[in-house]
Amino acid sequence: MVAVMAHFHFPSFSVAGHDRGGRVAYRLALDHPSVIDRVAVLDVIPVVEVWERADARLATAFWPWSLLAQSEPLPERLVTVAPDAVIDDALGGGWGSPPGAFEPEARDEYVRALGRAESVHAICEEYRAAASVDAEHDADDRRAGRRVTSPLLVLWSETGPLGSWYDGAGGPLGIWRNWATDVRGRAVAAGHFFPEEIPEQTASLLGEFFAAGC
Repeated sequence: MVAVMAHFHFPSFSVAGHDRGGRVAYRLALDHPSVIDRVAVLDVIPVVEVWERADARLATAFWPWSLLAQSEPLPERLVTVAPDAVIDDALGGGWGSPPGAFEPEARDEYVRALGRAESVHAICEEYRAAASVDAEHDADDRRAGRRVTSPLLVLWSETGPLGSWYDGAGGPLGIWRNWATDVRGRAVAAGHFFPEEIPEQTASLLGEFFAAGC
């Protein structure tokens, strides 16, 4: 991403990401502090924090973290056998989204994506990375005292796990304040997939944040 933006003559830029995209966004801000002007992370906390705080709730509610991180080919074979079951679990309310939040066409497109073996393998590789190198990189940064120095916006699902699981740590904002110097944010009234459920509100919140840096 840094190389692409430099190619188009943007020596610095802002970035927003949801879920895995949020992990890419904060990694960019940690690795390239002089390049990232502002960063927004949607419905995530740092990978190492997820693993260190993992309990039965994560294993059952967010089962992909543990199942899809298993060695190849077990998770690939399981997912490709029943892609519709995987998508229906994710979109059907288990991750904070209300039933009926997604149009049938959107659901069908997700199922089609999981019908491609290369897509499923890429997804599993992402979870394997989260269980290994991603957590290691986070831990290394924490030991070295590196923090996100650009302004950080944190948005999370009010009805999803981040809305209640980490109250003892001050919620997502409390966790992120250990990782960044300038943190603000709020919960939004939707599930984990809130950029798709409430796109206009999400775009408005992001627009206000990024416009403040202009």
